[in-house]
Amino acid sequence: MSGRPPTRNDDVYWDRWPVEDYLAENYRELHPSDAAVIAHHSAFYRRFAAGGVARSVEFGAGPNLYPLMLAVAASRRIDAVEAGASGVAYLTRQLDRGPDDSWQPFYALCRRLNPGLPATAEEALARVRVVHADVRDLTPGTYGAASMSFVAEGVTEDRGEFTDFCRHFVRSVVPGGHLVAAFMENMPTYRIGPASRWPGCPVDPAVVTEVFRPLTRRLSVGRIDADPTLPDYGDSGMVLLTAVR
Repeated sequence: MSGRPPTRNDDVYWDRWPVEDYLAENYRELHPSDAAVIAHHSAFYRRFAAGGVARSVEFGAGPNLYPLMLAVAASRRIDAVEAGASGVAYLTRQLDRGPDDSWQPFYALCRRLNPGLPATAEEALARVRVVHADVRDLTPGTYGAASMSFVAEGVTEDRGEFTDFCRHFVRSVVPGGHLVAAFMENMPTYRIGPASRWPGCPVDPAVVTEVFRPLTRRLSVGRIDADPTLPDYGDSGMVLLTAVR
């Protein structure tokens, strides 16, 4: 980092997160890495009876809809908690008007792996409530299950702050609550679109295990290789986690 202090979450103006560039680069088609994450998370949600979780949270939802779709397999209500105004606006439009057509292949895969999901993505997303808030302000012990997708390692360059975000994530669920997460592996500070620069904190399975082991039980950490069909952000793949608080 050339001797400069690390960029921390509060140093960044998240209201201007480039949603359309991010979607164009990552989510206008179903990439192999998406399919792998969906398969991993679907196995997690198949542990629950349909509607077995009264309330779950997508911790730092951003504009990615498939984690919300997946959670419907278990949850009667999902809070999509997002701090950035651009992310909140996109999520609100998707719920009000129905998801973009590009999300249909994602939902088809979710439903193929969890046939108990509603017939359409629109029906599934009807259980989602958008919450414009900082995830660090969530009341601990609010949820029965929590999902986090590419958040803690993508909002700061500071390892200590990464750890703090993960602790808030764990504490968002009740004791005995269930956790599922995906992280970019070894993600450096990165660009989206032609110019915008965003913080990244390189982590790997060993780091994720070190952070979560003292806070959880039934911890399972794995990884998948980098996806050559995605932009090269400098990462080396993804780290996948399930655990119980």
